[in-house]
Amino acid sequence: MNCLRMTVETTLDGLLDGRVMLTQPRRGFRVAIDTVFLAAAVPSAPAGRVLDLGCGVGGAALCLLARCPDHHVTGLECQSDYAALARQNAALNHQQSRFEVLEGMVQDKDLLMAHGFDHAMLNPPYFDLHDTPSSQTDRDIANRQQDSLAEWFQTVRRVVRPGGTVSLIYPASGLPDALAAMAKGMGNIRLLPLWPRIGEAANRVLIQAKLGSRSPLLLLPGIVLHHKENQFTPDAEKILRQNGSLLI
Repeated sequence: MNCLRMTVETTLDGLLDGRVMLTQPRRGFRVAIDTVFLAAAVPSAPAGRVLDLGCGVGGAALCLLARCPDHHVTGLECQSDYAALARQNAALNHQQSRFEVLEGMVQDKDLLMAHGFDHAMLNPPYFDLHDTPSSQTDRDIANRQQDSLAEWFQTVRRVVRPGGTVSLIYPASGLPDALAAMAKGMGNIRLLPLWPRIGEAANRVLIQAKLGSRSPLLLLPGIVLHHKENQFTPDAEKILRQNGSLLI
């Protein structure tokens, strides 16, 4: 896959009630609540090195560092303009020393091998490659599967230490694919559904696994995101505004 360089018009937005400020494209792929929930799922202890695979403009990395200032995050991003915005956002949030951004492909394991990661977090593209493409190249690359999910986890297995963990947010409809990609060499898989409202089917699921573990899968109580009036529930507010963590 070729990741094209673009010139983008940006906006400045706040996450976690302004604890994180983020410059991001006005059009195309923009940070959503998936990003904040993914960051909240990363373990806070012990402090360690975290890989943000496909880091975009750095939203998940910076949300994580706002909660866990002793972590160090390395982001890998294939789109030049997004990588540049991630570095800009690291500086904007005074996290240059703790958030390093590398430009490269998911398959570029050699860029990452020397880091010895304790954890990886992934918010990978999930639209099928054969689906109708977006007219916006950057959004299309961010949303459509250019690389298989198996390739993402091949990289995770190579660069995350045994006993380390990986967290993933993915559509609930893609859960069989995610579990298949994680099957080799990972266990203690925890599933946390995210329900839009009470009585509605989950459309996202947070998944966490431990490398080298043989412990069985566990389905956890999920989180309801909205009341009927579309306001966030207290459980969702704890993550999205109060910088809370998810104990997965």
